[in-house]
Order: sequence, then C-alpha cells, then structure tokens
Amino acid sequence: MPTFMFGLPLHPLVVHAVVVLVPAAVIGAALVAVRPRLRGRWGWPVVVIAVLATLAVPVATSTGEGLEHNLPRTAAIETHAELGDQLLILIAPMLVCVAALVVIDRLRRRAVGLATSSARHAGPGTMAAPRIRDGQARVALIVLAALTVVFATVSAVQVVRIGDSGARAAWGSVQYVPQPRPAGRSRD
Repeated sequence: MPTFMFGLPLHPLVVHAVVVLVPAAVIGAALVAVRPRLRGRWGWPVVVIAVLATLAVPVATSTGEGLEHNLPRTAAIETHAELGDQLLILIAPMLVCVAALVVIDRLRRRAVGLATSSARHAGPGTMAAPRIRDGQARVALIVLAALTVVFATVSAVQVVRIGDSGARAAWGSVQYVPQPRPAGRSRD
C-alpha cells in the first residue's frame, strides 16, 4: 500500500473511511441486534456496511504503518499504532455475529412461515400439521444479539480511543482556542 499520494500522506485520508464506516456499522449492528423487526429490512445493509468497515481497517493500518516509518518514533505514535492494530480483532467478530444473526433470523422466519403455511393447508388438529420448534434458533438469536451488542460497544470505544491517540500523536499539546471575531463580521 502506498504511503503518500501527490506528496500527501494517505493515512489521514483513508482513516476517514474507518471513522465513518465503523460507527455506522456499530449503530446499525446494535439496532438490528436489539430490534428484531429491523432485521428483515435492514439486516443485510448493515452486514454490507460492517464488511466495508472491516475491510477499511487493514487499509488504514497499512497506510498508518507506512507513515509511522517516515516519522520520528514517539510514544504517542506507538500508542496510536497499538490501538489501531487491535480494532480488527474487535470489529471482525462483530461482523461475524451480526451476519450470523441476520442469516439465522432469515432462516427462522422462513421456516416459521413455511410451517405456518403447511399447517393452514393441512388443517388444524391434523397429523400433517408440523410443529414449529424454533427454541434453539431463539436461543442462538439471543446469544448472537448479545454478542453483537458487546462487540459493537467495544468497537465503538476502540475507535474513539484510536482517534484520540491519533489526534494526540499528530497535534501533541496544541489545543484549540476559539479566536474572538473581528468587530463588524457576521457569523456566516
């Protein structure tokens, strides 16, 4: 992965994909996990966003490592790099959990729909009416939903920690201080 393009470091540009996609995936995954009604319509779009977020992480770390080798070694940069390397370990399980949640939910809904349809055609109380056994699927959905929320929360916290350490590495002790507006200038 190139480190510079047109004389500019790629890492600050590429990292914006992580900064946008990971929180979007985290929010979507948490909503799909805790609101089963959202899974049917929004489950697969959330999975796609989570895939894109997961793929953006190694690209950001790769460009960051290239930039790291072109900068003087500091404790702040090392901390930022260590935190950045940990994000993939957190977001990949979230992706797996939310994808499994959506797949199992889809299969369960399909099975319940087919069983209900067969039962209607066979008539109530007949031997041909299948029993709907989805207890295992429900347990799996609950476990996957809980794991999705846990990994989403941890991923969100990690993105904030990475961003904070990156800002500290780039800006050091520089702090933003609002400047007074000149008299006669509007706020536009």
